[in-house]
Amino acid sequence: MNILILGYGVEGKAIEEYFKNSSNSPEHVNIDILDNFNKEELLFKDFSSYDLIFRTPSIPPKFINAPEEKVTSCTKYFFHRCPCPIIGITGTKGKGTTCTFTRDIIQSIFDSKDQDVVFEVDRPKAHLVGNIGIPSIQELPNVKESDVVVYELSSFQLWDMDVSPTVSVVLRIEPDHLDVHENFEEYVSAKQNIVNYQTENNYCIYFKENEDTKKLIAPTKAQKLDYPYPEPDMLDELQVPGAHNREDAEAAILAAFAFFKLSDQKLTFEAFLKENDKAIRKALHDFKSLPHHIEFVRELNGIKYYDDSFSTVSPALRACLNSFPDTPFVLIAGGKDKGFDVSEVKRMIFDNPNLIKAVLIGETAKKLSGNEDPEKYFLAGTDFGLAIQTAKELAEAKLNQEEEISDTCLVDKKPIIKNPVVLLSPCASSFDMFKSYKDRGDQFKTLVNAL
Repeated sequence: MNILILGYGVEGKAIEEYFKNSSNSPEHVNIDILDNFNKEELLFKDFSSYDLIFRTPSIPPKFINAPEEKVTSCTKYFFHRCPCPIIGITGTKGKGTTCTFTRDIIQSIFDSKDQDVVFEVDRPKAHLVGNIGIPSIQELPNVKESDVVVYELSSFQLWDMDVSPTVSVVLRIEPDHLDVHENFEEYVSAKQNIVNYQTENNYCIYFKENEDTKKLIAPTKAQKLDYPYPEPDMLDELQVPGAHNREDAEAAILAAFAFFKLSDQKLTFEAFLKENDKAIRKALHDFKSLPHHIEFVRELNGIKYYDDSFSTVSPALRACLNSFPDTPFVLIAGGKDKGFDVSEVKRMIFDNPNLIKAVLIGETAKKLSGNEDPEKYFLAGTDFGLAIQTAKELAEAKLNQEEEISDTCLVDKKPIIKNPVVLLSPCASSFDMFKSYKDRGDQFKTLVNAL
């Protein structure tokens, strides 16, 4: 069998390793790798000598000039061979958090039900794969029929899917990745494959307050479950800030319910919550912010620093700012200019009464600061260290000012002081100054810890 891997990133390397393992390859396999090319070049390539062509996520299917049955992906290959149910989760933002919540809740329930299992290998496992976990094909040999897989699915992974998960979860849908997709309609069409092939025995969970989400799930034949719903008090176990985390936890609880309902059709949501109350509460309480998702870094001189480098679009910035109501903040924002209209972002930043000042970096800095009050922003250019040092000084000056005001008040009329926070929530991709959003967040944490 001749296999071609298009793209040699994390997924491409995992595919190569999978087929190099003889136990995964029933016959002789020859693997070729094509990397460092322009997508348009693929239209003129001769793929006739290959039996299987793996498309990695960054490559649109339309650029691969080969019969459809020969073209696959890590995701597509996994779905056709996975022996257990798959919970697939997509949306514009919140996928990683919802996936982690879902995995943690199900695993906590598994562990609570199987305390008498002697050998760990016999215990059912909830696997986390996709963008948030390890490449799915790498995990495939470890998946048992009694397990469940929680799969984070981007539009790039769903683009050419011909199978849908047993349980689909569709979060809020808003414009994103329009530098790769031709338009918003193509972006939504790609994501719609998460429900297009579901059956009446499957479940579809969706966010009912978003019109694009409701349009996306309309074709599904699956049984529909929607959220938000009246919040169970177990959500108060969450130790992470933000209404968006509570929203994602609701979706995850519903996804876990749908999974267990697959084997017990009489199970009601109320009975599920009651029966698994302790296990769900433990999972929620133990949840920690994902790296670069409003991640607490440190407290210095009364100022807390948060890394939200994963924020590349306006919904993420909105979630970050909403996580700190009535709290003064210095915002570090800006990055690569993808041509988006920034008017909504400017309103979120500069109309926020809690803004101390926005420290703007990268290509979008000038666009964000255009026609704004110069007292409300500082242009740091591409000097990330300067941006962080400036944010520190601004936040500390605000705290000192508030403390001085408080000291001049009568004892019984002193105002309650909320210490300012410094937020890295760029609302832009990172590639103008950094290798990735992870690199941007890691550099932020290093520089903050060095202050």
